[in-house]
Amino acid sequence: MQPKERVLAKLRLQQAHQCLMSAKMLMDFGDSRGAVNRAYYAMFHGMRSALALEGKDFAKHSGVISYFRKEYVKTGIFSKDLSDTITNLFNSRSSSDYSDVWECTDEEVIELIEEAFAFIEAIDDFHKNRF
Repeated sequence: MQPKERVLAKLRLQQAHQCLMSAKMLMDFGDSRGAVNRAYYAMFHGMRSALALEGKDFAKHSGVISYFRKEYVKTGIFSKDLSDTITNLFNSRSSSDYSDVWECTDEEVIELIEEAFAFIEAIDDFHKNRF
């Protein structure tokens, strides 16, 4: 692994953590749509931080998600539960960002944020031996 990949991975991981904190703060202020958006992007930047270590990136979210599932979930590096988290957060973010009428309880949004936290904890553990 090259030093530039390591630096990029760290930057993306920091961005993931910032998005997590933003999700929590937005939820505390009653902005559930914004909270779901930030929770999704925390997970997305977490995936990209893992891919950065091998010099991979994709122009589309679907490319990042597909590669992460194929190379990291299907191979057993990460648990299948994380694939479910990806689906939940992707679908929820798409609905909250693009639907005129979006209904989600506070409890459901809090659960999505907790899923994002668990996802980033798994990413943190993955990175611990690599930094």
